[in-house]
Amino acid sequence: MLYKLIFDSRQFDGEITVVMRMASWFATLVLWMSVTNVHAYENIWLLVETRLHLLKVMAGDEPREVFTKIAIGRRGVGFRKQRDDDKTPLGRYRIGWINESSRYYRFFGFTYPNQDNARRALRGGLIGEQTYRAIVRAEMDYLTPPQDTPLGGQIGIHGLGDGDRGIHELFDWTHGCIAMTNEQIERLTPWVRPGTLVVIR
Repeated sequence: MLYKLIFDSRQFDGEITVVMRMASWFATLVLWMSVTNVHAYENIWLLVETRLHLLKVMAGDEPREVFTKIAIGRRGVGFRKQRDDDKTPLGRYRIGWINESSRYYRFFGFTYPNQDNARRALRGGLIGEQTYRAIVRAEMDYLTPPQDTPLGGQIGIHGLGDGDRGIHELFDWTHGCIAMTNEQIERLTPWVRPGTLVVIR
């Protein structure tokens, strides 16, 4: 009887050990997967090659996905963008907000203008000290900068909506945004979140 109790106890302890090991292994796996996914997600950024009309989803230095035939501003690109000049701003921005109800299918808004844009505008006399400070403060606080200054605003990546795909593939037609087809926007969406870095060059 005593032997049977000892044996049953050992068998029970063995089963508990197996269960605990499995639970520990599972917890480790879940933790590893979550850390890996977070790391991969935070490592993602977007590179817009305006001369080649490409948008690349980058993981570090490696492209994960490449979108061709994007459209840019109808007046080209520049570091000194102003309101209504139809130019795409060069530089480094973040995704500041996402509009799911855009007439252009979906809109990923940039944190434009940034400090670099504001500094150039201040030196050129386009904006005053108060506007400059408001833009700098917004960037430091991770907020969307003022969108109603002489530098313009509402710049981002969007789809075509009901627009003509043929025209999109032949011409740069936007007021400064990066335009893609609706299908491309769908493929891009899983890679993007507020805070994602966007480099336009």
